[in-house]
Amino acid sequence: MTIDRQTLREQLSAGVQQLGLDLPDACQEQLLDYLVLLQKWNSVYNLTAVRDAQQMLTHHLFDCLAALHAFVGAKRVLDVGSGGGLPGVIIAIWAAWSAPEMRVDLIDTVHKKTAFLAQAKAELQLSNLTVHTGRVEQLATEHLFDVITSRAFAALNDFVNLSGHLLCVGGKMIAMKGPAFETELATLPTAWRVESIERLIVPAMSGERYLITLMRTHETSN
Repeated sequence: MTIDRQTLREQLSAGVQQLGLDLPDACQEQLLDYLVLLQKWNSVYNLTAVRDAQQMLTHHLFDCLAALHAFVGAKRVLDVGSGGGLPGVIIAIWAAWSAPEMRVDLIDTVHKKTAFLAQAKAELQLSNLTVHTGRVEQLATEHLFDVITSRAFAALNDFVNLSGHLLCVGGKMIAMKGPAFETELATLPTAWRVESIERLIVPAMSGERYLITLMRTHETSN
């Protein structure tokens, strides 16, 4: 399917303005480059169920862009079950222009997905991005993360149980969820608490989207 880049460019610019984001034109072009790359690889690797470029713009790019404010000030971000790079690649593109000190790690168990992520890193020249293949509970890193995020990765209890050990003291876990998240709150381990629940307003998208921010109920420095 041929992508009308100019139309997508205009729609992206309008969405960025609606979200109140200050993204340079070069940053927006990089986001479009990612979208084109995602659609190209998706035809072979089935990275996402969304096939249409305009739907990718709204359901993927706008959805992730609407959450960027939650990552302001973070130094090290881990995207668990990154899949096609959502939200991790979007965060890394934004950070390259707005938060150059930020480093973003992506992890997924599926090799074809991390192969795409590695290609995206290379083609988009994202030096702030690191790609891991494997299970997050087995991830060995020299550092902990101040933000761990996921989008359609797992239920909240699995999210914290599998990746919570990688969170630094005072860090937060941010899950991007649809409206069904409320049933997951009842199974959240007692070691974790809900810091905030924020409904996102995503341009050109009618479905309900939420950011669930979790923190440990108590912290120790040991």
